[in-house]
Amino acid sequence: MKLLLLLLLLTFLLSHETGADEIFGGKESRPHSRPYMVFLNITRCNKMIRCGGFLIRSDFVMTAAHCEGDFITVKLGAHNIRYSERTWQTINVKHQFPHPEYNGTRFLNDIMLLKLEKKANLTAAVKTIPLTSRLKSVLPGQECLAAGWGRTKPEARASDTLQEVELTLRNSSDCKDLKCFNERSHLCVGTPNSNKTTLKGDSGGPLVCSGVAQGIDSYGKNKPPSVFTRIAHYRPWIDKILKAN
Repeated sequence: MKLLLLLLLLTFLLSHETGADEIFGGKESRPHSRPYMVFLNITRCNKMIRCGGFLIRSDFVMTAAHCEGDFITVKLGAHNIRYSERTWQTINVKHQFPHPEYNGTRFLNDIMLLKLEKKANLTAAVKTIPLTSRLKSVLPGQECLAAGWGRTKPEARASDTLQEVELTLRNSSDCKDLKCFNERSHLCVGTPNSNKTTLKGDSGGPLVCSGVAQGIDSYGKNKPPSVFTRIAHYRPWIDKILKAN
């Protein structure tokens, strides 16, 4: 009897520990606690690709420019993208606005706006998130949050449920080994030698600091730090597109 109890206890402890390292130090989000998050189904050259994004206006989503495709459908109000919920809203993208100077080779200007075919119905599960102003910068050491439906480990498949992780903003010098890092238009995010980072499939998701979107998941090396597009740098271009549409 004592042996049986000991085995049950060990089983519980081991299973609890295994579940603690999802999305490299993160955890599964509480359902619909990040109502600004958007899942992107992208068709490109007859292949299906996934990215994240975030709702910035009832008819506009922000994401990374490298998430552009031949056809994009967005899913709002989702937690588990495999199982349909009453909170879901699925809307086609009417027009894609990648930054005109986007350079996929050098990872520069990796930002895109998506105009939806119709306005999203704003609910408890679907909300917009404010963008940082051009003049309000974030500082190294600040704790922020990233979320997405990407891989939970480099060799794992993408997650069906929304995952989130707290990441620390770093000095630009910590990203000196990352290809083409640009201090003006990029943010260096994630503590070196830690197990907290975003992975493939999380691209286009926001970096949220104190409730405000400051960055867009752009690229990295499957270990921290990684690079996010600095939204503040692009506010004039963003405002121009939104005002014209």
